This record gives sequence, C-alpha cells and structure tokens, in this order.
Amino acid sequence: MNKKREKGRSHSTRPARPTVPTWLVFTPEEIEMLVVELARKGYGPSMIGIILRDQYGVPLVKPILGKKLVRVLEENGVAPEIPEDLMVLIRKAVNLRRHLDEHPKDLHAKKGLIDLESKIRRLVKYYKRKGKLPKDWEYSPERAKLLVAGTV
Repeated sequence: MNKKREKGRSHSTRPARPTVPTWLVFTPEEIEMLVVELARKGYGPSMIGIILRDQYGVPLVKPILGKKLVRVLEENGVAPEIPEDLMVLIRKAVNLRRHLDEHPKDLHAKKGLIDLESKIRRLVKYYKRKGKLPKDWEYSPERAKLLVAGTV
C-alpha cells in the first residue's frame, strides 16, 4: 500500500449547475418512454441511468425531465416496491448469512452482519417515515431470503 499518495482523482465530476446539453437528440417524452421501457425489461433505477448515459448519451435525467428517474418510474407504475439501496443491502446481508452458515467462527463477518443489519433497520425506519414502505413492514432474515429469491 502506497501511503505517500492520496486517493486518486481520476473520476469525473458533475457540473455545478446541470443544464440540458446542447447535443441531446431526444425529446423529454422520448427519454421518459425509454426509462419506462427499460424498467419493464427489469432494470433498476441505477442501471437505467447507466444505460441512458452510455448508450443514448443522456447525462442526467433530472435537468431534462424536471423530475428524478424514480419519480418517473413511480408515475408510470413501474417503480420497485422496495427502494434499490435497501434491496442491495438486503442482498448483501443474505449473502453474508450464507457465508456465516459455512464459516461460523468468522467473527469479523459476524460483526459485519450486525453492522449491516443495523444499517438496514435504520434505512427501513427512514423509508417508513417517508412513506416509501408500509408502516407494518419489518426486516427479518427469513423474509430477506425470500425477497432475494424473488418469491415474496
């Protein structure tokens, strides 16, 4: 590990005031249609953003449509029932539990699971408060396994 150098800065940064780019060939209606079509194919919001950026040259959806990508999905009834960031954490917890079943003495993984599940519970509390999840929604490892498997 090289401690002489700080972390790299090779990534790009977003503009301070995002505006509609001049090179854009799509109308807002066409972009909205593309977003809904990609969601119906099974892509999540972040993957839709990546596809729009890489394949269609749409840098950001919000300055063009005036609303965020998830809002577009909600208006068209194709938004995921569980927010994407929460679902990623739940998948991670299920995989970590699977690892702990095979390696029960892995104390670092056990501590990681405790931290991960507390993060999930905090996020669930936030989404309940914001109305994205029903008030009676609870996280449990058994239900999480079913969620990841796609049977719930």
